Amino acid sequence: MTLTCYNDTHGYGWRHVDLFVHDAAGREVEWVHWLVDEDGPEAADAATARVEPLLRRTSAWRHGVSASGMDYWVANAEWEQP
Repeated sequence: MTLTCYNDTHGYGWRHVDLFVHDAAGREVEWVHWLVDEDGPEAADAATARVEPLLRRTSAWRHGVSASGMDYWVANAEWEQP
């Protein structure tokens, strides 16, 4: 699974974190998102801790820039075993 967060560069109001689930071949098979109050990885970590307390980020955030110039970050994640 991967978490993705964004910098709302274009002012679309897209302040959210996406959780993407992938199959064994790496294809996206499902996703869900939740709102955050601010842009970027720190806000994503704080919101995820509140919304999905059993979901853990397992890698550093990796920065990228979309074709439209929007900053985004991606990190691996997994569910904590109870």
